[in-house]
Amino acid sequence: MYFIGIDCGTQSLRTGIFDEKGTPLAFAVKEYPVYYPSSGWAEQDPNDWWSALKFTVKKVMQDSGVDPKSVKGISLDATACTVVPLDENGNPLRRALLWMDVRAFKEAQEVTETKDEVLRYAGDDESAEWMIPKAMWLKRNEPEIYNRTRYMVEATDYLMYKLTGRWTISMCNATCKWNYVSILGGFPVGLLKKLDMEELLEKWPKDILSIGEVSDHLLPSVAEELGLPSNIPVAEGGIDAYLAMVGINITSPNKMGMIMGSSTCHMVVTDTAVFGTGVWGPYPDALIKGKWVLEGGQTSTGSVVKWFVDQFTNASYEELDTKASEIPPGSEGLILLEYWQGYRSPIRDPLARGTIWGLSLKHTPYHIHRAIYEGTAYGTRNIIEAITSKGVNIGEIYACGGGTRSKLWLQIKADVCGMPIYVPEVEEAGCLGSAIAGAVGAGYFKDLKEGASQMVKIKSVIEPNFKNKSLYDFYFDKYKRTYMQLKDLMHEMNI
Repeated sequence: MYFIGIDCGTQSLRTGIFDEKGTPLAFAVKEYPVYYPSSGWAEQDPNDWWSALKFTVKKVMQDSGVDPKSVKGISLDATACTVVPLDENGNPLRRALLWMDVRAFKEAQEVTETKDEVLRYAGDDESAEWMIPKAMWLKRNEPEIYNRTRYMVEATDYLMYKLTGRWTISMCNATCKWNYVSILGGFPVGLLKKLDMEELLEKWPKDILSIGEVSDHLLPSVAEELGLPSNIPVAEGGIDAYLAMVGINITSPNKMGMIMGSSTCHMVVTDTAVFGTGVWGPYPDALIKGKWVLEGGQTSTGSVVKWFVDQFTNASYEELDTKASEIPPGSEGLILLEYWQGYRSPIRDPLARGTIWGLSLKHTPYHIHRAIYEGTAYGTRNIIEAITSKGVNIGEIYACGGGTRSKLWLQIKADVCGMPIYVPEVEEAGCLGSAIAGAVGAGYFKDLKEGASQMVKIKSVIEPNFKNKSLYDFYFDKYKRTYMQLKDLMHEMNI
């Protein structure tokens, strides 16, 4: 039997088909554009996601040669919080506000200033990336669209509806991005009252499902278009980073999942609620019922690498890595802050912007390439230290995503953090995690933990070079001090 996992990312949508042991039979990918109307804004067309989903599902079925009747389950993940206003028929009323869009920073500040009790479970500060601030921005700046909106949901919810015809919300998304707190009664009614946003409750679907819980079966019309049986159950999905956690088997404490894509997410499961870390959470029931998740994030990592390569070099990634590996730790005096789209953790500052200093005429593009790797590694260490300072034990890092293709980047991360990094066989952990959720929904596994233990395999481990870590300690200190020196100037430049 086989399971399909769909991963709707920032730059493309990827679909994979796997057997019950986690062996991939085929992958397919379809890219789509991101629109940047203004500094700090980012948008996508939801129709592009749906077109990409249909294309990739049909392609993996064709390329794998799998009998459609052997496909027993489907699930998906998507970027979050990517907000989509829709009419009563599920049609987009405008381009979606992508997760990295931080135009609603003033609205986020207003949410934080309420000091509502739900904020304690979101790291105390509201993010401009999340649902409520973005909905507030739409209400104030595009009232016609806001008033016409019947469903204000996320990319995950939109695609689940397109597949099944049923409106649901993922518990994962609602908890992590909508200020939903199960142990406080669910939806943040009191918070919305304080913000004069009570009508938003009517724009949210009422059914909330956990990852892996069956939503419905494929719509007959969709099944026919995809070439699949209509009796295939579609299991509830969630946030891309959370399904990637499943895809690298981060379902228990003492390990950190590092999902290296356009952004980098750092995910830790805990048995109890841990407050005051500076990262998002603690989130109850977001991944597994009865467990908590801490989520640290860097808004711009892989996207900074891509930006540099696309805009300033004609070299391949392989050439850049080869030359950058010959440069000593510290890039011969360069410090880079990776805040191209803001600073997410452990300090929440959507107005922070990218910085590089220490440049001399000696420096080459290869130095800057290495400095980007090192700056993002400092950001990861900063998050780890914020979490462990509250007594959380992290002994190992499990990495996935496009960033794991660079052995140099992984080695720099291991050296800076002083921890081994484990790399799974399946790089597309989001696809695998979604396939595992599909297998749970089909009843093949009892839960996500069992599914991950059976379908995830480790390929290699990157051991840290502690001599390099000692060198990096010096630069890491400068990394932290640079933001404190420049933050006021960064804010003045955001006009």
